[in-house]
Amino acid sequence: MTGVRRVAMLSLHSSPLEQPGRGDAGGMNVYVRSTALELARAGVEVEIFTRGVGEGRPRREILQDGVLVHHLDAGPPRPIPKEALPGLAEIFADAIADTAGLRADGHFDVLHSHYWVSGAVGLNLSRKLDLPLVHSMHTMAKVKNLRMRTISSPEPADRITGEQSIVVGSTRLLANTSTEATELVSLYGADPGRIDVVAPGVDLATFHPGDRRAARASLAFPPEQFHVVFAGRIQKLKGPQVLVSAAAELRSRRPDIPLVVSILGSGSGSELFALQPLIDDAGLGETVRLYPPVTAAHLAQWFRAADAVVMPSFSESFGLVALEAQACGTPVVAANVGGLPQAVSDGRSGLLVDGHSPAAWARALEGLHDDEALRACLGRGAALHALGFGWQRTALLTAQSYRKAVEHFPIGTPK
Repeated sequence: MTGVRRVAMLSLHSSPLEQPGRGDAGGMNVYVRSTALELARAGVEVEIFTRGVGEGRPRREILQDGVLVHHLDAGPPRPIPKEALPGLAEIFADAIADTAGLRADGHFDVLHSHYWVSGAVGLNLSRKLDLPLVHSMHTMAKVKNLRMRTISSPEPADRITGEQSIVVGSTRLLANTSTEATELVSLYGADPGRIDVVAPGVDLATFHPGDRRAARASLAFPPEQFHVVFAGRIQKLKGPQVLVSAAAELRSRRPDIPLVVSILGSGSGSELFALQPLIDDAGLGETVRLYPPVTAAHLAQWFRAADAVVMPSFSESFGLVALEAQACGTPVVAANVGGLPQAVSDGRSGLLVDGHSPAAWARALEGLHDDEALRACLGRGAALHALGFGWQRTALLTAQSYRKAVEHFPIGTPK
């Protein structure tokens, strides 16, 4: 595919082997794992470096030929809040540098870091090992602060400072969407010539259309129910509280709609967000039900069993759940923020909602319920839309960015 043969991928934030939807694991975990596997299939060897958290995993784990995961000793061997991770950056960098394979000159051609705490490690290693660094932000503090100032405390100043250093010091930056690329330039002063836009993909072998009635039967949902699904981490950023309020609004206005809402996920971050009390206070105990995260294959069944998948996020760099749901032939109702307008084709594969007013979200769901033909049309459009996204394409464009990083290193890269 390229002249790049070996890549060191850094994921201090969380392991790509963790279950998405649990703790701090989410779309980024899927992204790292899926991109690495596809790069390996194309002939690029990938070694992923992450932090060991004492869950009985071996120190070295082979995902498939060409993809090796290292669980390194860096800090306490247990999960810790992501806010504490920056303090481990130096330890993590040293642990990677001490890995036997890195002692061989030229063992890796490029470093690829994910999320800002890994980016800090990447900058350190780039200087130590004289290697180009490609960085994927996934989320950005300044963007979150702009979009979430009414519902959460601002991101810490050291994160903003760290992200600014990464923007300046990386050889190339990968953005999920053109919107994210614009934000990198406008908010962080990034050089547009060093940004590559690479959309995430979807596993079309796992997420694909199927028999909706059979999927419902397998999960014990009657066919006459209007079934809405949310899948993701239970945190205010993802907006499950908006869906709960919208469900209360819809049930009050339209008690004739046999609404049932399934929320799949678990708490995340240092500030635990208790959703069940909101459900109970709204009197929705029989309408809104909480479920733990599930495997990808099981999640696909949940999506096939849904009339709509809802993503009321306040900030999303892209939104892999939207792609996965659409690939199953299910329309997505998503917030008109971040990368979601590019993940969801408004009026063709789903609906975009401006703002987070429960009334607006209730109206969107009401319209989908009342217009079965629209639901069917959006479902067909959703499956077609998702076909345009595959991990093979993501890996191809990522490898092209690696090649540019190698060709231009250290030109234009602060040392």
